[in-house]
Amino acid sequence: MRSEYCGLINRKHLEQTVTVQGWVHRRRDHGGVIFIDLRDREGLVQIVCDPDNVPTFTLAESVRNEFVVSVTGRVRPRPEGTINTNLISGEIEILADSMEILNPSLTPPFLMDDESLSETVRLEYRFLDLRRPQMQKNLWLRYRTSMAVRNYLDQLGFIDIETPMLTRSTPEGARDYLVPSRVHSGSFFALPQSPQLFKQMLMVSGFDRYYQIVKCFRDEDLRADRQPEFTQIDIETSFLDQAEITQMMEDMICHIFKKVLQIELPKPFPRLAYDDAMRLYGSDKPDLRISLELTELTDVMKTVAFKVFSVAANQAGGRVAALRIPAGASLSRGEIDAYTEFVKIYGAKGLAYIKVNDVTQLNEAGLQSPIVKNLSASCLQAVMERTGAQNGDLIFFGADKARVVNEAMGALRVKIGHEKGFAEKVWKPLWVLEFPMFEWDEEAQRWNAMHHPFTAPAKGHEEYLSTNPGAAKAIAHDMVLNGWEIGGGSIRIHQQEVQSKVFSALGIDAEQAQAKFGFLLKALQYGAPPHGGIAFGLDRIVTMMAGAESIRDVIAFPKTQRAQCLLTQAPNSVDEKQLQELHIRLRKVEPPVT
Repeated sequence: MRSEYCGLINRKHLEQTVTVQGWVHRRRDHGGVIFIDLRDREGLVQIVCDPDNVPTFTLAESVRNEFVVSVTGRVRPRPEGTINTNLISGEIEILADSMEILNPSLTPPFLMDDESLSETVRLEYRFLDLRRPQMQKNLWLRYRTSMAVRNYLDQLGFIDIETPMLTRSTPEGARDYLVPSRVHSGSFFALPQSPQLFKQMLMVSGFDRYYQIVKCFRDEDLRADRQPEFTQIDIETSFLDQAEITQMMEDMICHIFKKVLQIELPKPFPRLAYDDAMRLYGSDKPDLRISLELTELTDVMKTVAFKVFSVAANQAGGRVAALRIPAGASLSRGEIDAYTEFVKIYGAKGLAYIKVNDVTQLNEAGLQSPIVKNLSASCLQAVMERTGAQNGDLIFFGADKARVVNEAMGALRVKIGHEKGFAEKVWKPLWVLEFPMFEWDEEAQRWNAMHHPFTAPAKGHEEYLSTNPGAAKAIAHDMVLNGWEIGGGSIRIHQQEVQSKVFSALGIDAEQAQAKFGFLLKALQYGAPPHGGIAFGLDRIVTMMAGAESIRDVIAFPKTQRAQCLLTQAPNSVDEKQLQELHIRLRKVEPPVT
């Protein structure tokens, strides 16, 4: 059988006889001599088939791309001028003595080094897509990252404990994936959105330091960085405060990048309060590579004649903010119109702007914009001073409810930052802290937990739970890297009476709390220790490390954005017998009326 991996053979193997096995990456016939690039998980090696060896040469003539073959031969130096410095095996080749076809292959639908493939074809033929060198590299990177996490946590006394995949539905977050019970008619399990409550139980049980690299499931609308099933690095620990937990986790991420990519992340990570993140960047996961910042203008726009600004500035929860683009006056009208259409995706009604031609003339002569005539000189002075505008700059304005302004202007900041060269090519991690406990749901007219209902209130904020939930801050911490949230956690509530107050603030009465979370409330009464933790998105971290465009590129068998597996054609229908066993009858779906 195989004596060496193809991609690991080098000059140390010169004049040795080796046996290699793998897939034919490419076959080339050069004037009577056949060259085969043979590929395995470690890379390529060049096989030379000489016509003097008639049986081997005849067999080599019949092989095609993706045939699985075994070759035994002598390692020799490549001729001068044919060395490939990009390969470990680039200085040698194997002169084939014998060859065996272990399995032929149909003509594949694409070449393994083709980089212009449609994702649909890639996912349908995922078993072939995973043979491609980039996908092999990505999954090796994922493996090394997971091992770096395990080794780091193991050295700190964390133990890997499995938690259940079949649990109860707790519909306080995203939609659950439900699993019907055959034994208990009409009842359902849920696949876990997170092991959150189980890891808290483990802290009550005294295990002190827990981790798990675990699958989680959320039935939600998908994007490039979302999947219905995803992998968390789930961590919980007792008797540590927020500063100690965040330091430990910061060190872990630095360890991973150093171990896997030989990259030193800048330490210490900056700490940024949630309110400051929203004020400066319009996002709680700001991309600090981009130098652009938002400028607060709500207070100076309350009395201006331009109603778009004054109405927003005076309404409850309204905001007016500016984004200065250095040298942005060179933007064409077409580009400005395109950015205006872009912010509408986020609910903005439009995008006002001022081109700064002469900052000393606070009128239509120095400031080019239809809105200038509706803004007083004192207002324009404040805009120029606060934004730090210079001649040749452009200032965009957002005015609406704060949520709309933050989302639209925050997204615009990122888009312009990357398109117009305001983003550094560096790693910029940070911690975002001091989150609100709750956020108001306009549609449901109730408070929702910003992180989850088990997050502890900040010191001195417990009283707000019953008097003013909107003022309560949480002891929560999110790790952000280059505009992606890669981890989120908090100090947990470890006292039953505090947990009950949070449920009450969320509109969950005592009876509902007992029905949904009775096991947690019971456990908190039996000496639950102070505890906290974090969960990192392994898929997101590896995506960033690999420089991939989507987390689907670092998952072996991902789903599409419609939550389908094109390889296995899942989800699929099941037969009537299976449904009867599960006590399920399908409702007939009427076709839409045209």
